[in-house]
Formats: sequence, C-alpha cells, structure tokens
Amino acid sequence: MENNFSILSLFTSDWMTIFVSVVLVGFSVASWAIIVEKIRLWRAFRRTPVKVKPSDNMDTIADKLIRPYDKNLWFLSMVAYISPFIGLFGTVWGVMDSFAAIGVNQSVSIGVIAPGLAVALGTTALGLIAAVPAAIAHQVFAKKSDELYDRLNEVRCELKCKQ
Repeated sequence: MENNFSILSLFTSDWMTIFVSVVLVGFSVASWAIIVEKIRLWRAFRRTPVKVKPSDNMDTIADKLIRPYDKNLWFLSMVAYISPFIGLFGTVWGVMDSFAAIGVNQSVSIGVIAPGLAVALGTTALGLIAAVPAAIAHQVFAKKSDELYDRLNEVRCELKCKQ
C-alpha cells in the first residue's frame, strides 16, 4: 500500500481548497506585513517623540500624527473577523468531500473519509493561523493608538487652559 500524503496535498486537493488556502495565506502575509510596519512605526515613535509648541494647531497635529498609527488597522480587524469563517467554509468543503467519497465508494472506512477530513482540518488551521495574529495585533495597536490620542487630547486641553 502506497502513502501519498503530503502537507501540500492538504491545501491543493481541489480548486475550492486551493482558492480558500490562497485567500487565507494572502490574508496572513498581508497581516504580517502590517504588523511588522506597525512595530517599526512604534519603535521609531519611541526613539523620537513628537514635540508640540504652544503655537501649533493641536487639532491638525493630532489628526496628522494619529493617522499613520491607525492606518490599516481596519484590515487586521477584518482578517481577525472573517478568516475563521473562511477556514470554516474550507472545513465544510472537506467534510462534504468525505461524504461524497462515502457515497461513491459505498464504504465508511478510514481510507475513504480521512483525506476529506484532513483537508477540512488543514483549512481550519489556516483560518486560525491568519486570524489569531491579526486579532492580537489589532488589539495591541488600537490600544496604543488610543493612548496616543488620549495623550494628545491632554496636551491640547493643557494648551487651551493656559491661553
């Protein structure tokens, strides 16, 4: 008996599995690109904090300063929210494939249902691999951005009170 199993076969068994896998891997790669960019941005901010002069327009400064830190957080949120559902769709597709194999073979052996279930679990894992880092990063960076905005508001209030 020959064993043709490979990790790659979990994600390339048919066109729908390939599509789901490509979408999830794409989401994961884009999320990690955003995460690395945000880490770089926050490290640079820590090294060179912004200095505000009393003559500066705080409304304009706050908006311009916060914008890069909020940029693309919506994408991390979207990936965190929809990737498990896309992975779940792949799961359902794999289970349907297992049931189809049972119908074709008129047998319920492990050799008949295992390939479809392996594909189902593989797409579930891809969905979680994309979603979990995106969810964590979204929460961390959104909190940091909110704290920065709060600090800018405090400075704005202090400058207005002095005038």
